[in-house]
Amino acid sequence: MSPERTNAPLRMTVGDTPRVSVVVPLYQKERYIGRTVASVLDQTFADFELVVLDNACTDASADVVRSFRDPRVRLERNIATVPAPENFDRAVRLARAPLVKVLMADDLLAPTLLAEQVALMDADPALALVSCRHDLVDDDDRVIVTGRALGSPDLIGPRDATTVLRRIVRHRGNPIGAPGNMLFRRDAYDACGGFPAETYVLDVGLAARLVTQGGFYGMPESLSGFRLATGSLTSSHRRANTATQHAFLRALRREHRGVVRRRDVAAGLVREPVTWLRSRLIAAASTDPASRRHRVASVALGRQPGQRGVAKTTMLSR
Repeated sequence: MSPERTNAPLRMTVGDTPRVSVVVPLYQKERYIGRTVASVLDQTFADFELVVLDNACTDASADVVRSFRDPRVRLERNIATVPAPENFDRAVRLARAPLVKVLMADDLLAPTLLAEQVALMDADPALALVSCRHDLVDDDDRVIVTGRALGSPDLIGPRDATTVLRRIVRHRGNPIGAPGNMLFRRDAYDACGGFPAETYVLDVGLAARLVTQGGFYGMPESLSGFRLATGSLTSSHRRANTATQHAFLRALRREHRGVVRRRDVAAGLVREPVTWLRSRLIAAASTDPASRRHRVASVALGRQPGQRGVAKTTMLSR
């Protein structure tokens, strides 16, 4: 593995160009980053690079990454901590491949995810973005709920920008999924301007931009794990996040006034209480797994006692 180095200015590594770049913006994830890296290295598709961008961590996160002796792993470092949107963009700029996946530093990939998504991209060069469903997992990789995202039939299979943008407005949340669900073309990313500036809508905001550059394909399979770390969602976060989401939706309608209809906005407003309730349940499920609050929220979200997902049954069985 290449030694750690600072990225000022950002630069690329000379060598054979991989088919896929998996980029991981890393900040203070010592507890989880090893499992995240392992899930990438366990992919059945091998022609990738894994670029981890250390956002000036002060814990042992970078040491965990260095412990992996795989030449596909590349650790880069910011001299000083930068805001999340900038760090995400820097991570993508370090990617060398034409296909890019941004993976949160505590999330997980199922072993066949890259293989299945690359095959879809190869089959249709007009696609800008492919996404799948994900499971919510707790600190110990236990599944809280399965098959999140892409819950509407109009997001499964090949879809155009009009369908995706309308569904985002009607959903009032993020119907596309976490960053790790998505694989996109680097040229589409460059053309659309990359990530938005607001942290809370990084994922859905990027998806909304990418679909203006090409087609979208929604996969019905749940092939990634999105981490709900204990205490990661609080009531204060929810209030701020709701305000950010509303501002994003207003801007999306202004930008795509010829696509987003009044009835899409009206449908979203009707659905908003459901989105709000589910966010409350997810926040409750991110509490201590031994607590009654966690157990009740998990049952309400659909988890069966003792249920395990790909995180335990395949991702980490090396």
